[in-house]
Amino acid sequence: MKVITDTHELAACCARLAQAPYITVDTEFLREKTFWPKLCLVQIAGPEDELIIDPLAPGMDLSPLYDLMANTAVRKVFHAARQDVEIFHHDGGVIPKPMFDTQVAAMVCGFGDSVGYDTLARKISKVHIDKSSRFSDWSVRPLSERQLKYAMQDVTHLRGVYEWLAHELQKNGREAWLSEEMATLTDPKTYVTDPREAWLRIKTRGGNRRFLGVLREIAAWRETEAQARDLPRGRVIKDEALLEIAAHPPHTLAEMGKMRSVTSGFADGKLGASLLAAIRMGVELPEAELPPLPDRDAHGPSTGGTVELLKVLLKIKCEQDGVASKLVANSSDLERIAVDDNADVPAMHGWRREMFGLAALDLKHGRLAISMKGNKIAMIPISSES
Repeated sequence: MKVITDTHELAACCARLAQAPYITVDTEFLREKTFWPKLCLVQIAGPEDELIIDPLAPGMDLSPLYDLMANTAVRKVFHAARQDVEIFHHDGGVIPKPMFDTQVAAMVCGFGDSVGYDTLARKISKVHIDKSSRFSDWSVRPLSERQLKYAMQDVTHLRGVYEWLAHELQKNGREAWLSEEMATLTDPKTYVTDPREAWLRIKTRGGNRRFLGVLREIAAWRETEAQARDLPRGRVIKDEALLEIAAHPPHTLAEMGKMRSVTSGFADGKLGASLLAAIRMGVELPEAELPPLPDRDAHGPSTGGTVELLKVLLKIKCEQDGVASKLVANSSDLERIAVDDNADVPAMHGWRREMFGLAALDLKHGRLAISMKGNKIAMIPISSES
């Protein structure tokens, strides 16, 4: 294993890899104590090269690596790429292109929902992945030989997995399906978090529009502070505290300090005053600017039967075509299709529409029936004359 700790050596290796048709890429990072991932290791393998890059080496400049990620002549192969790409986007301002995600490709090729790398390596390359070093502290130096071997196998066996899946996609004519998914993964907007939408990640139980308005403002405040201070959201202030504040907004720092989920030290500290200002913004929002209440009855009991039938249809179609159902639609998507023929959900666009969406509309409008043929569930077209 070659561990790169020098910028000049990194540049030479990246120049050689730039001649390869593809490279497999993986990263090791820490995120428990930070908002942004802390990059600790980068593993890369070409058809004939294998190397590990140490971003924490003194004086290391990763510019040659970022240039390689931006080189459109070389395909970058990842497994479950999103967090790796987020790191390259945040640290280097680059999105690896073109990209091939073996987890997504495997879902398109019938390996089930969110299949793991170790499963693919076992099924395709017939190798066992040792995961014993998975939870290592990758920021501690020196790294052990065992850690380095573990890190390297995440890209060496990925070569065989990639080549098999690429051939399978070409054989079944689904390369365009994967391209649609990669368009999302390579869109910079995928990696930009809007603080104004941070409140949507917080689980709420009931509440009124004013409650949601305050929650939106203080969740946006926390998101901004967490990003600026590079701290996990919960280290700034926990969800429970945000929910209590939104339900019973304090008017002063003294009132804030008396709340069950907020310490007096927090209220009197540097963050207390700015949080109070965010609370006031939520309290004073005009009625027209408050978020709407979620329409929990939007789908209603009348569509319940339709949704259940759509779930059965989804299972049939995905088993028939060898595609993971999670990649096609989720329960929320099916509920929206049950209500609206023009629902703006992935299942009604692109390859998903051809595979499932059109059949879903036929089922919904009585042009398709689901029945039993022997021991199997079957789809039966129904003519308008029937």
